[in-house]
Parts: sequence; structure tokens; C-alpha cells
Amino acid sequence: MISDSTGPFDTATSPNVASEHLTARSRIREAALKHFAEDGYQRATIRGIAQSAGVSPGLLRYHYGSKEALRQMCDEYVLDMLYRVNAEILEDPKSAASTQKMSKRLGRYVARALADGSPTVGAIFDEMVTITEQWLARADEVRPDSPTISRRIRATLVTAMAVGIPLLQDHVSRALGTDMFGPEGERLVALALLDIYSHKLLDPTDASIAESGFDLAEDDRVG
Repeated sequence: MISDSTGPFDTATSPNVASEHLTARSRIREAALKHFAEDGYQRATIRGIAQSAGVSPGLLRYHYGSKEALRQMCDEYVLDMLYRVNAEILEDPKSAASTQKMSKRLGRYVARALADGSPTVGAIFDEMVTITEQWLARADEVRPDSPTISRRIRATLVTAMAVGIPLLQDHVSRALGTDMFGPEGERLVALALLDIYSHKLLDPTDASIAESGFDLAEDDRVG
């Protein structure tokens, strides 16, 4: 695992120099997250990331070595932030508004990383599914009926749908009539998701009839 600490500058130099290098590492990380999310891994360049971070390509390579190592660090950082954001919201749901910007930034990165086929992003998706299971567990406690599908499967599909929104940003923005990552688009998406997740889309009776239809189709197939 690639650490995002300040490396040898922790002990080999003065505190002021260490602080400067820590800031440089943070700037590089933020620039890399932005370039990988917006440009994709293949199009993002060490030179472009370094320029956005305000550092030299040599300093970037000193801290992270290669573009692949930089992507791995970003994946690990995003995974760690997912843990933290989820823990904060679970403890205090009112904090969701304050973490919205962070969640949006992470969502864009994860969606592009999945599309690009990052070799380590699978762990992020799996953790997102596990996090979603925690929320479904809370919802299941107050359900009047027992779920017919496992929580893991439901969490997997909810996660996939959530990741699909930033992945389809061009089409979503066109349908919204505004950039989904702009202030107005961000507000519309958040309010729409809150409405969707807080209201039933199907009447329980209609859902039961549809489920029976699947059972009959399966019986006919087996028969």
C-alpha cells in the first residue's frame, strides 16, 4: 500500500520543510483525482497533473514514482475517505449536507475509474456495496415485509445505480438542462435522490403480482 505521508521529510528536515512537502503531496493528490476523473487514466499525464498541482514533474515522481502508482494512491485515498464519510453520516445523518461535496468528488473519480478498468477500483466498489448493506440493514428493520432477495444483492444493484449517475454525466446533464456537477445540477440530483429513496416507486400489491409473474416464468422454463 502506498502511503500518503510525507516520507523521509518527516524526520530528515525541519518542520517547515516537512509541512511544505505535505502540502505538495496533498496538491498532487487533488490534482490527480481531478485529472483521472475528468480526463481518464489514459489521457491524464504526469506533466498535466504536476502543472495543476503547481509542482515539477520531477517532484511528483519523487513522491509517487509513476502514474500507475499515483492511481493506486488515489484508489486507496478514496477507499479511506468512503469509510470516513459513511461513518460520519451513520453517526449523524444531518452531516450529509456537509459531506455532499466530498461525496460528489469521490463519485466522479470512482465512476471514471470503473469505466477505465483500474485494477484496484474493484475493492472500492465492493466496499461501497458493504456500506450500502449497512443502510439497507437499517431500512429492513422497519420494513413491514421480509425481503425476498438477499441484502448483498440489493446493495450491489443500488451501488451500481448510484455509480451510474456520474458515469452518465453528459446524458444526465442534458436531461436536467444543466451541468449535474454545477451548483444547480448538484442540488437537483440530491433532491431527486432524496425523493426517490424516501418514497415507494411501486405499490406492494403490484410488486407482488410482478414477482409472481417471474415465478410462473421460471416454472414454465423448468417444466
